[in-house]
Amino acid sequence: MSAINATDVSDVLGQYRAKNASSGQGSSELGRNEFMDLMLAQLKNQNPLEPQDNGEFISQLAQFSSLQEMQNLSSTVDDVVGQFRSSQALQASAMVGKSVLAPSGVGLLGASGQLTGAIEVPASTGGLKLSVANASGELVRQIDLGSSPAGVTSFTWDGKDGNGNALPPGRYQIIAEGSYPGGTEQLNTMVSANVDSVSLGQGGSITLNLAGMGSIALSDVKQIN
Repeated sequence: MSAINATDVSDVLGQYRAKNASSGQGSSELGRNEFMDLMLAQLKNQNPLEPQDNGEFISQLAQFSSLQEMQNLSSTVDDVVGQFRSSQALQASAMVGKSVLAPSGVGLLGASGQLTGAIEVPASTGGLKLSVANASGELVRQIDLGSSPAGVTSFTWDGKDGNGNALPPGRYQIIAEGSYPGGTEQLNTMVSANVDSVSLGQGGSITLNLAGMGSIALSDVKQIN
C-alpha cells in the first residue's frame, strides 16, 4: 500500500516553531489553530488498518473545545480588567481639586490659616497632645487635646503660635503623643491636603499628587473630604 502524502505531526510542529522564531515569539505553547492542525495531521497520517479509536478522537475534540473556552475566558478577563482600570482612572481624575485625608507627619498651612487632620489612637488615653514644628524643627505650638478613646480623633490647628501670632503659610511638622501607663507614645497622624493632579502608572497604578505634600498611592487615602 502506498504511503499517504500528507503533512505529518512533526512537520506541523516544525512549521509552528519556525513561525515563532521568525516573529520573535518565545512561547512554546500551542494555540487552538496549531492544536487543530496537529489533530488533522494525525487523522490524515493514521494507519488505515488501525484507524483511530472513536473514544480517543472524541477526547481530542473535548481538549480542543476546552482550549478554545480557556482562550475565550482569558480574553474576557483581559477586557474586564481593562474596563476596571479605565473606570478607576476616571474616578481618580474626579478627585482633582478635592481634599483627602492621607497618612503624613507633615501638613501644609494654606492661605485659609488652618491645618486639619486626624490622629490614630490605638488605645484610650487620658493625655493626648499635638505638637507643631516649623521647617527648621522649632516647636511653635502645643495643643492639649485631653482624653481620647481608641479610634480616630480629629484636630484643627488655627495656624497660630503659643502667643496667638499668625504664622506664615508653609509646611509644618505634626507630632501626636499619647500618655499610657508604660509612658508616652508617638501616634500616627493624618492630614488633609488638596489633590492637584492624578498620575497613571504602569499596570494601572494610580498616584495622587497632593499640594505641598508630594505623591501618595490612591490606596493610601483614608478619607475623601
